[in-house]
Amino acid sequence: MGVRKKQMAERIKAEKKKIAFAKLNNCPTSPRKMRLVADLIRGVQVEKALAILKFSQKEASRRVEKLLLSAIANWQSKNEDADIEEADLIVKEIRVDSGAMLKRLRPAPQGRAHRIRKRSNHVTLVLESNNKTQS
Repeated sequence: MGVRKKQMAERIKAEKKKIAFAKLNNCPTSPRKMRLVADLIRGVQVEKALAILKFSQKEASRRVEKLLLSAIANWQSKNEDADIEEADLIVKEIRVDSGAMLKRLRPAPQGRAHRIRKRSNHVTLVLESNNKTQS
C-alpha cells in the first residue's frame, strides 16, 4: 500500500470514529408526524435533545428517544476510552423516509369502499463528536 493511500485510509478511519448512527425501520407512524419530532432535535446537542424528547407530548418522540439512546450506545462501543460529556455529541443528521404502506378498505355508504393508507417510516439518526482533541 502506498504512503498516500495509507494516510487517506487512516484519515477516513479517524473520521468514522467520530460519528455513530442508528436506524429505525418500519416504524408504524406516518412520516409527517415523525418529521415534526425530528425537526425539534436536528443539530442539537445530545443532552438537550434527550430533554426535549423526554418532555414532548407526541407519541413519536418516545420512539426517537429510544433511537437516540441506541445511537449513543453505538458511539460508546466505538470509543470505549472516551467520555460522552467531553465528546460534545450533537445530532448531525436525522432523516425520516417513508416506508411500506399498508392498504386497507373501509366500508362506505351505498356499497362503496374507501381506501385507508396506513403509513410507516424509516428514521436514520447520525451523531457526531465536536471534540477536536479526540483522535
